[in-house]
Amino acid sequence: MRLSVILIAYDMAREIPRTLRSLSRKYQLGARDLEYEVMLVDNGSPEPLDASVWADLDVPVRHIQMENAPPSPACAINRGLQAARGEIVCLMIDGAHLLTPGVFKMALSAQQAFDRAVVAIRYFYLGIGEQTATVLSGYDKAMEDALLERIEWPGEGYRLFEIGTPLRSGANRMTWFNRMAEANCLFMPRALFMEQGGAEERFDFPGGGFLNLDIFKRAVEAAGVTPVQIIGEGSFHQLHGGITTNKAGEEREQQLERYRRQYELIRGHRDVMSKASFIYMGHMPTRQSNISAVEKRRARLAGNPIL
Repeated sequence: MRLSVILIAYDMAREIPRTLRSLSRKYQLGARDLEYEVMLVDNGSPEPLDASVWADLDVPVRHIQMENAPPSPACAINRGLQAARGEIVCLMIDGAHLLTPGVFKMALSAQQAFDRAVVAIRYFYLGIGEQTATVLSGYDKAMEDALLERIEWPGEGYRLFEIGTPLRSGANRMTWFNRMAEANCLFMPRALFMEQGGAEERFDFPGGGFLNLDIFKRAVEAAGVTPVQIIGEGSFHQLHGGITTNKAGEEREQQLERYRRQYELIRGHRDVMSKASFIYMGHMPTRQSNISAVEKRRARLAGNPIL
């Protein structure tokens, strides 16, 4: 089997059907004949996911229900990794993300082009700003549903760029060439992830703390790896009440400091940013996918909710 997507979910009954649609053969370009599976790992949701919600989707789901699951997704990731059959794994630690249609095609092309490629898809939020800020101004699930309806998603998947905002990671100016510190859609050889022991289960905070950053850093800095960032494709976060999304100000900083302290205890330092050199590979499928130009346009339209 060529590809296993490890998709972690917790209390995402609204979001998972959309995520799976974005992983389906009908939606992903070139996936009609692709041999792949989606390892949907429910990390102990209060109400387990109902398989009937994806029964009409052309997506090869293998559903794993975690019993007595710890609050961190680390164990769920490792459970999915052990069961995965693909030569390549794609880790989606937050199951509430929608992909653009060329993610599989571009990521697998990079895997074919480069030895031991680790391929990162850029992280976006749905909405006109980063959700850590927009939720404080009233952005909610109903508004998000309306945005997706407005672009008639999933009819044209690249229209997600019209209603999305890239994760800035502190950057003042965003382009496709900004260095990434994490990805919610990360492709790597399964053998590489196994060599590294999978997810480090000492990251035991709800949501994993800096687990995702740790997986990214270790993968792109591994010996013999070719790190690749894809241009023109994205992974878009649906609002679902995440651990950090709904916090702001001092409360959020205190939480992040707890994450930093745990990372330092586990790794012996606080340098979560990778220093690896990346190869950039991709395309510009639509005018809106030029994120630097879109940011300039939004600056001119500041205060106007219709972008």
